[in-house]
Amino acid sequence: MFGDIARLRHPWRESIEQAWFVVTVTAVPAILVSVPFGVIVSVQVGSLTDQVGATSIAGAAGGLGVIRQGAPIVAALLLGGAAGSAIAADLGARTIRDEIDALETMGIDPVRRLVVPRLAAILFVAPLLCILIIFMGITAGYVIDVGFQGGTPGSYLSSFGSFASVGDLVVALIKAEIFGVIVVVVACQRGFSAVDGPRGVANAVNATVVIGVIAASTVNVVITQLVVMFMPQRIG
Repeated sequence: MFGDIARLRHPWRESIEQAWFVVTVTAVPAILVSVPFGVIVSVQVGSLTDQVGATSIAGAAGGLGVIRQGAPIVAALLLGGAAGSAIAADLGARTIRDEIDALETMGIDPVRRLVVPRLAAILFVAPLLCILIIFMGITAGYVIDVGFQGGTPGSYLSSFGSFASVGDLVVALIKAEIFGVIVVVVACQRGFSAVDGPRGVANAVNATVVIGVIAASTVNVVITQLVVMFMPQRIG
């Protein structure tokens, strides 16, 4: 992919179209999922901190929960459930119609022609989707804490600023990128291996969602452990 970009041979039009498609199928669900997620985190954290008399750190606990774990996982679920399933369905349909074999017969590399533009689109959209989820989740948590749980704006923001760092955001964006790559690789592999007509396409789509989510969750555990080991939490 990077070699094609350097040689000005990358199919930019296809990548832009795929990126716009991913945005259209994930942006609204991201908002609809991140808002209740932020509310749930805020309610649970607010209840716990109120019981132990630590309401001043509600912003830090809720915000870090959204940034470090919530946003990347929600992004992985949306990319796998919406974008990944669509990619698997598209490539699976092309496979059972022998379009992939036709491309190879004409000397066109299916990976370069079909996979690379979708990978480039996901790499562009995944961090933006993660940022949108973070913003909506933290905003929802702020509204619940200040508006309904008796918190103060200054306390919420100061505690969040004391614990959260740019490193947390960077890790979240890196996670989103990795999850996006996993989703595209799984979707393309299952799409290219589809057999037995429409049933095979349906099986490829189902396998894409299941395998993608499981793989992303497993990788998230590994990344989280590495971050805890090499980037321990510090108060700013």
